[in-house]
Amino acid sequence: MNDIMIIGIAGGTGSGKTTLTNRLKAQFGDDVTVIYHDNYYKCNDHLSYEQRCQLNYDHPDAFDTDLMIEHIKMLREGKSIDCPVYDFTVHNRSDQVVTIYPTKVIIIEGILIFQNPQLREMMDIKIFVDTDADVRILRRILRDVKERGRSLESVVNQYLTTVKPMHEQFVEPSKRKADIIVLEGGNNVVALDILIQRVHNHVRGAKL
Repeated sequence: MNDIMIIGIAGGTGSGKTTLTNRLKAQFGDDVTVIYHDNYYKCNDHLSYEQRCQLNYDHPDAFDTDLMIEHIKMLREGKSIDCPVYDFTVHNRSDQVVTIYPTKVIIIEGILIFQNPQLREMMDIKIFVDTDADVRILRRILRDVKERGRSLESVVNQYLTTVKPMHEQFVEPSKRKADIIVLEGGNNVVALDILIQRVHNHVRGAKL
């Protein structure tokens, strides 16, 4: 199944990764499947809610990246996968899974997807979305309070204690691994047009 194109979209929290991903998905519909690294956070059933709240979710060790790699290999082989579903409101993996089938294009999205060499080498195109830190923290606050039921205090505390230092240690250096650096994510019309053309050429010629 070498006709599957794998695109990695990385960048800091609130950088605009999802906007870029959604615009590509909207353009190509069922030819594109999106897999979020966030859904591969490790299952922590053995910990209490209070203990899970204290975990560092911005460190590579928080993810079951080996499972994601195995799933991408399966998709490349033409097999479907049962993708885990993460529940941010309880800081744990849910009991649900989503069945994902192979498509012509697979987008992998996450803050740390370029940090793992094996995962990185599976990508045909590596995109890093680069956005000013002030914009990113404001977007993070709005998202976590509105969509994930967090208090403002908890979001700010998490940002200062883990998100910011982990971004500086792991996310920002991974920018050097990117093929393309996109400023302002999905709002960068020129970069989006170039990506759409590249994906269009692949979709038109790919066979599954």
